[in-house]
Amino acid sequence: MAEPSGITNLDRRDPFADVMEEQEDGVQKEDIHIRIQQRNGRKTLTTIQGISQSYDLRKIIKVVKKEFHCNGTVVDHPEYGEVLQLQGDQRKNVKTFLSAIGIARNDQIKVHGF
Repeated sequence: MAEPSGITNLDRRDPFADVMEEQEDGVQKEDIHIRIQQRNGRKTLTTIQGISQSYDLRKIIKVVKKEFHCNGTVVDHPEYGEVLQLQGDQRKNVKTFLSAIGIARNDQIKVHGF
């Protein structure tokens, strides 16, 4: 019978453990902040800040634009990192959307403005 080899890197280790540490039940740890900014006249802009970098923000913005029939983009902010921007007041819609698809719990989503 052959002797077991001295290979030590075959220990049982979960390769996705670091991702699962950050996300419990698929939910991120940090808070998400949804803000509204007044543009000119009646025009408003909704900004979403704090979504984890493990999510593809381009795909999220694509789905949100189709779901809420508005335009939007991902902006690289020097202080806050990547921020989602949507046209119009989409605060309530975005809050229900983010909690429905499981990115964050309701208590992690902070809505600011008026």
